[in-house]
Amino acid sequence: MVIDSAHCLRNIHWRESKHCDAPQINIGCDSGQQGVFQCELIVLHCVSLPAGEFGSGLPSQLFTGTLDIGAHESFASLAGVRVAPHLFIDRDGVVEQFVPFDRPAWHAGESQWMNRQGCNRFSLGIELEGTWESPFAEAQYDALLEVCTALFQRYRSLAPNAIVGHQEIAPGRKQDPGPYFDWQRLLVPLHRRLTNQSAQN
Repeated sequence: MVIDSAHCLRNIHWRESKHCDAPQINIGCDSGQQGVFQCELIVLHCVSLPAGEFGSGLPSQLFTGTLDIGAHESFASLAGVRVAPHLFIDRDGVVEQFVPFDRPAWHAGESQWMNRQGCNRFSLGIELEGTWESPFAEAQYDALLEVCTALFQRYRSLAPNAIVGHQEIAPGRKQDPGPYFDWQRLLVPLHRRLTNQSAQN
C-alpha cells in the first residue's frame, strides 16, 4: 500500500467524513497552543452494526453521518453521535478511508496515553469490523499489516511500539478490540518488516 500526497491510501475505497478537525489544531490541550496535527499513535477499535452482525455496510454509514437511526431498535443510542476513524477494515480485508492522515478524526473520545489527554489530537484511528467477544478474520490481519507498514514508512513521528487498543487509552470506558485480537499476529511480522527496511536504508 502507498500513501499519496493527499495523505490517503491509494487504490482503496474513499468515503469522506465530516467527523474530523482541520490539520491546524490545539495541540496544547488546556494551553491553547496551536500546531499542525502529527500522528504519533495508532489506535485500534472494533465495530459491528447491529451488534454482532457483519457485512451490513452500516458502520460506513455511521462514520459518514448517513445512518438511519430508525433502521434498528439498537441504534437509538447512536442518535447524534458523530464519530469516524481514519480507516475501516471489513471481514474480507477491504479497506475504506474516511479521513486523511493529516487530519484528526473523531475516533478516541475521552482518552489518555502516556499522560497526554485527548488522543484524537495525535493519533490515527483504525476500526476493524468485529466485536470484542469474537476472533477477527485472517484477511483483516493481512490488511492491517499492510496498512501499518505503509503508515510507519510514511510517518516517522510514529514510534515502533505506538499501536494500542481503544481499551488502553480509555480503560473502564472501552473494551475494544478486546481479548480475541491477536496482537502477536500483527506485531511480530510488522516488527520484522520494519527491522528489515531499516537495515536496507
